[in-house]
Amino acid sequence: MIFDIDMIREVYNQLPGKVARTREKLGRPLTLTEKILFAHLSPGVAVKNYKRAEDYVDFAPDRVAMQDATAQMALLQLMNSGRKNVAVPSTVHCDHLIQAYKNAANDLQVAKVTNEEVFNFLRDVSNKYGIGFWKPGAGIIHQVVLENYAFPGGMMVGTDSHTPNAGGLGMIAIGVGGADAVDVMAGLPWELKMPKLIGVKLDGKLSGWASPKDVILKLAGILTVKGGTNAIIEYFGEGTSTLSATGKGTICNMGAEVGATTSIFPFDEKSAAYLEGTGREEVAVEARKIISCLQADPETAINPHSYYDQVIEINLSELEPHINGPFTPDAAYAISEFAKVVKENGYPRQMEVGLIGSCTNSSYEDLTRAAHIVRKAKEDGLSVNAKFIINPGSEQVRFTAERDGILQEFEDAGAVIMANACGPCIGQWKRTDEKSERPNSIVTSFNRNFAKRNDGNPNTHAFVTSPELVAALTIAGDLTFNPLTDTLTNAGGEQVKLAEPVGFEMPPKGFAVKDAGYQAPSEDGNKIEINIDPNSNRLQKLKPFEPWDGRDYEELPLLIKVKGKCTTDHISMAGPWLRFRGHLDNISDNMLIGAVNVFNGETNKTLDPVTLQYMEVPALARKFKAGGLGSIVVAEENYGEGSSREHAAMEPRHLNVKVILVKSFARIHETNLKKQGMLALTFVNKDDYNKIQERDKISVVGLTGFAPGKNLKIVLHHPDGSTDEFEAAHTYNEQQIGWFKAGSALNMSSTIHSK
Repeated sequence: MIFDIDMIREVYNQLPGKVARTREKLGRPLTLTEKILFAHLSPGVAVKNYKRAEDYVDFAPDRVAMQDATAQMALLQLMNSGRKNVAVPSTVHCDHLIQAYKNAANDLQVAKVTNEEVFNFLRDVSNKYGIGFWKPGAGIIHQVVLENYAFPGGMMVGTDSHTPNAGGLGMIAIGVGGADAVDVMAGLPWELKMPKLIGVKLDGKLSGWASPKDVILKLAGILTVKGGTNAIIEYFGEGTSTLSATGKGTICNMGAEVGATTSIFPFDEKSAAYLEGTGREEVAVEARKIISCLQADPETAINPHSYYDQVIEINLSELEPHINGPFTPDAAYAISEFAKVVKENGYPRQMEVGLIGSCTNSSYEDLTRAAHIVRKAKEDGLSVNAKFIINPGSEQVRFTAERDGILQEFEDAGAVIMANACGPCIGQWKRTDEKSERPNSIVTSFNRNFAKRNDGNPNTHAFVTSPELVAALTIAGDLTFNPLTDTLTNAGGEQVKLAEPVGFEMPPKGFAVKDAGYQAPSEDGNKIEINIDPNSNRLQKLKPFEPWDGRDYEELPLLIKVKGKCTTDHISMAGPWLRFRGHLDNISDNMLIGAVNVFNGETNKTLDPVTLQYMEVPALARKFKAGGLGSIVVAEENYGEGSSREHAAMEPRHLNVKVILVKSFARIHETNLKKQGMLALTFVNKDDYNKIQERDKISVVGLTGFAPGKNLKIVLHHPDGSTDEFEAAHTYNEQQIGWFKAGSALNMSSTIHSK
């Protein structure tokens, strides 16, 4: 079955003409990114040389994808929009609410019972509004999208930060918040700051232990977690055509960890082979007809510095396997230096759990390469010396891998096969072997490794690497083991070197599946009623946020001044809190509980300026709100890094936080704050962060003249009666200022939605 083939044909029919007009208008060759972006300008938007990382531009994406945790809030907003059905093909994927504990069968059944209310809500709303529904167990959203919906030259938004996974098939796929998704589903223009372009030239060919994951692990070390902010990473060069489609997906997926808007590879025969192997031969045929539109113009590769804002070169033939971490995905180390790093930093050397899966690395190719290592080790008399967990990426991958004996090889080595879901990658892991907060090390094929992310233990040292190295280190049970050079002692006392990984990009017998888990929406959604129990603790109807009162913010109490890294995991934790993703008031009890207070070095302890006692952050915010007070949050660099979860913006809005003042924002989070009517400001002089005292009352002056490019003034009222003043910058345009004044983007556009 080919989904949305008529839409894809229409995109391909128009693409050559749009690319030609853009090339003529701009008067120069085009990168692949530019071809797709300009071909998806919203109707009426002019083709011109927009200033990268400055100009906001309206686009018209082809489709929307939502995972179950974020879909709840997105669909609750859609219900308030006045919309009758979605304007573009859209899907919901149930992958986040399945906790990994015992095994696939048990965990899936428990999830269906535990989350029945939420799954039924998502199913019914999908039915009503014409949205495709992928049932629990169908697989991880990004793997399912790659297998069924991603197509070269298309444009998609998704309510998950790893939506860029589809870039492996040449699609511009961007992670957004639910309000952005609602705009697209409603057929409204979708606004994006025209991104910068980072060109990554790939030469050579991978071999041995090196894998596609190592490309992005190395790149993360080069760019850091914010080096890709407001930029699209476009891969080019002869090396791109040597990588499998799923390998390219892995690279694009983890581009989110450098803050990139998205990442993309050109269409080639590897792309076509994957389309054909997943039952979409007609798409491959049509794509080949317009292949020049699905690749950058040749001139851009000859002189890349003239077309990209930054150019990075990676030789695949020389690329070493990498391991990144702990606690941040940009701490990148080649395997040859990693043992020294472990010893020098005192990281727990014993490797306790190896985990293969996640949207980043759960393809058939990933599983076969890791299974090959496990099988050969067993043949050589070696056993696995750490716990081993496998999460297949989709039911299609799982069914095929089971048919081909791949899963049995893992199970024979002692591995547990978990459900086709995110599981431990997002904190949905009931880890029974870790009952304290003792330091320990795990190695994963995931994308993120922030403190507490996987198992809730702040002292779990999580290291991110390829499935191949996860398998090797799980066999060794030793974090300092280097499979390229080291040997292990087998049952017979012999020294054995692990065999280099070998796998299959595509199943030799083709993919197979009995029930992929898809449910088509009702043809007449008007008859479907959506009922939410007012006493539910899982779901809650949304009430519109109050509009701005037209006045400056005067003497707001400081809620918390955050020290260091503050990701969306710190602002709105996942794990056990996922159950409240459809209930704004309940989930607001996790607001900023993971953020470190600069004044005491602790989490979830902030000073009540009246009682001078420390309170939990959400409790103090609720106290301020009950007293009719707003508040302000102050933080450091790249605030809101990580997941796209708009709960990290909606919770402060719900608890009457008025302003987020930081040194810099992560892209998705800044947009989410704007969409929810929050005031997102940055220090003009970052040293002004140091002026803010624990009991300050903070005013924001100049809101009555709020305008694009015009700084606002911050006045600090210190407890001793003295004051400090400095400027704060913002990136709001006229439309976004309208969102702020209306109380949210949804408030401003709901009348348009209903037409």
